[in-house]
Amino acid sequence: MWISELRYQDATTQTYLGSPSLVRMPDGGILATHDYFGTGCPKNHYGREHLTSVYRSDDDGLTWDNLTHITGAFWSGLFVHGDAVYLLGTSYQFGSIVIRRSEDGGNTWTDPGDSSSGLLFEGGPDKEPPNYHCAPVPVLVSQGRLWRAFEDCSPQKWGSGFKAMVISADLGADLLDATQWNATNKLAYDQDTDPADYGENPSGGSGWLEGNVVEAPDGGLWDFLRVHSFPILNKAAMVQIDTDSHTLSFDPESGFVNMPGGGTKFTIRRHPETRIYWSLVNDMEDDPKPLKRNRLTLVSSPDLKEWTTRKHLLWDNLEMDPQLSFDNTGFQYVDWQFDGDGIIYLVRTAYDGAHNFHDSNRITFSRINDLSQV
Repeated sequence: MWISELRYQDATTQTYLGSPSLVRMPDGGILATHDYFGTGCPKNHYGREHLTSVYRSDDDGLTWDNLTHITGAFWSGLFVHGDAVYLLGTSYQFGSIVIRRSEDGGNTWTDPGDSSSGLLFEGGPDKEPPNYHCAPVPVLVSQGRLWRAFEDCSPQKWGSGFKAMVISADLGADLLDATQWNATNKLAYDQDTDPADYGENPSGGSGWLEGNVVEAPDGGLWDFLRVHSFPILNKAAMVQIDTDSHTLSFDPESGFVNMPGGGTKFTIRRHPETRIYWSLVNDMEDDPKPLKRNRLTLVSSPDLKEWTTRKHLLWDNLEMDPQLSFDNTGFQYVDWQFDGDGIIYLVRTAYDGAHNFHDSNRITFSRINDLSQV
């Protein structure tokens, strides 16, 4: 396994690198994006992070060229549809839901100035609701539509404020036209349904966020969400999507799933041939410290319910004291794609000079050559 560095940012700038996303382009190149956060990064007129950079590799990830920068794009993810590549996310931290299209390989992008050009669901001014949120998570093609998970964090309280929602559009729609998109209801997390072993949560209260729309083996659609709860770190939640009524519902008796790394952001995809679900997670099952992100692990499931650890991919090799490693190293917020027999993946990395595990100073790229060998 080898690792290349897409971007490095010195921690002394107080600007950090987040939300990595990547996609293999039809011409064989790899397109990638990330955004910036922290007190030193560019802000908009509300004082919110809103800048994304776009990169391309033509040598399978060994080297990267910066193509352009996009303002008014945050927490955004790439996907290819038809003859174009799209960037879907929010306009800034807790802003509007916006989509952009590039028809020249990522060099130039449309501007979501109104409802006919990519402004899909308008957020409130500054901290007024709705406060849209997401991460670079998959756009699923199912039942003739594109599906993508978001949240509305209203009130704007990390953890308990997040309400799950899913948007979708017909495969043949003009994806820049807001009238072509439907949104489900916004489903709040009910803390009264917490499993008994959750205990007291000191970090904003239990909640769910950063959902993935996945198709279950029986063809049903689910919003599969990270569960924010301490000290329980390996739980996820499956919220059912009624595709006829475009509504979400949750059964607390069956909806909580034991998943390694379920307490931090993950991306789930299903292999088109083997039908196995895969994810890259921060596996914390052997260490109860909250938010430990200094190990990246490959996991799989045949049914979304039972998850198996397959291989540890990245871990801290700086021989630091374990507490220093926990505090200062993070391999997190991974976005990935199936690529031939394996996987290519992009990592928000805090390593060797980051001042803590969260405030990442690098975006790194790597691959798994052959999933059948893990």
